Amino acid sequence: MNRIVSGLLLLLWSNIAWAQSESVSNLEEALPWPLGVQQRLDSMMRDPLLDTTQAGLMVWDLSTGRSLFCYNHRQIMRPASTMKLLTAITALDQLGGQHSFSTSLYYKGTISGSTLHGDLYCVGGMDPMFDYTDMDSLVQAVKELGVNRIIGRVVADTSMKDTLRWGEGWCWDDDNVTLTPLLVGCKDEFTQVLLSKLKRSGVDIMNVRADTGTLRTGTGSAPTGEEATLITRRSHNIADVLHTMMKESDNLYAECMFYQVAASSGHQPARAIDAARLERALIERVGLDSQPYRIADGSGLSLYNYLSAELEVALLRYAYQRVDLYDRLLPSLPLAGVDGTLKKRMKGTAAEGNVQAKTGTLTGVISLAGYLTAASGHRLCFAILNQGTLKASEAREFQDKICRILCEE
Repeated sequence: MNRIVSGLLLLLWSNIAWAQSESVSNLEEALPWPLGVQQRLDSMMRDPLLDTTQAGLMVWDLSTGRSLFCYNHRQIMRPASTMKLLTAITALDQLGGQHSFSTSLYYKGTISGSTLHGDLYCVGGMDPMFDYTDMDSLVQAVKELGVNRIIGRVVADTSMKDTLRWGEGWCWDDDNVTLTPLLVGCKDEFTQVLLSKLKRSGVDIMNVRADTGTLRTGTGSAPTGEEATLITRRSHNIADVLHTMMKESDNLYAECMFYQVAASSGHQPARAIDAARLERALIERVGLDSQPYRIADGSGLSLYNYLSAELEVALLRYAYQRVDLYDRLLPSLPLAGVDGTLKKRMKGTAAEGNVQAKTGTLTGVISLAGYLTAASGHRLCFAILNQGTLKASEAREFQDKICRILCEE
């Protein structure tokens, strides 16, 4: 008899639990926007993933100018590559959309016949897009001077930035990029490639060390004013640099952008601290206190960077309110299910082709921040920072589900 009663009670309890589950589900579907979305997001904060990991989340309704949902949004966390949002928005705000990254070639001396009696100066501007075709253009410009012999040095002017080759807080055993103002094909081999191409084009450099038989080269600053003559300059627009930096999450491109910001402070050589000072000024302009945050680099590689979901949303709001800035930032962001680092995510969902956001990945850190259009037609911006998760796929699934909730009917 007791077994029969127990079975009936168990069946009754199961039916009640099922009915409650169905009523909650139906309630979520029946609630008007945004109440249903808020209810579903709130249930996401009880995901088992958050039993052992941290998350910071903020969603802002740009159409109404109000917060839509918050969870640990002021928690200070490592942003990984969503740090690039701070770099990009500061650069566009500080430098403008017409800013260019340039590499220049000068000479000092006199040209007699086909011989340059003097030095070539290669002035670096931290252009990550300077490639071997650009180098060919430099060599061709020398040839067009009528020069096929140089009695002098080839001088690398890397005075734009300090001599630090890595960013603060980068892991020594990572495959880190080299931070130098003179780059070719994203590599630190500018002078070697230039000398090789000059030689192959028939330009001889006569200044040879007697003890080793190698060419004399040097480092230093190019002469200014009338002391030096510009041979040629190769430049790439900030929009082109921004595209690769954000779509592909390219760390070198981001650091070059970071040091362009630093150089705009007027300090030479430019230092990371100079860029950080300007980024802190932007944080104050968006209405937050900059003191709780830590800014170490421009790419998010550093383990010393600390931001919050609230700050990233504030930056996205700031960009949205400035048409020129927003129109340049938005196309650079990966599009869910379509391109960049979001190409394989959110496919076949309402978020595909809708969510435009910057991703971030470090060991234990997965982040996502950007824009989307809700089913209501409202424009939203959001930031999700997951930390302490050693299975990146779990955090990405968590973030993708949040994006789907925001995009679905």
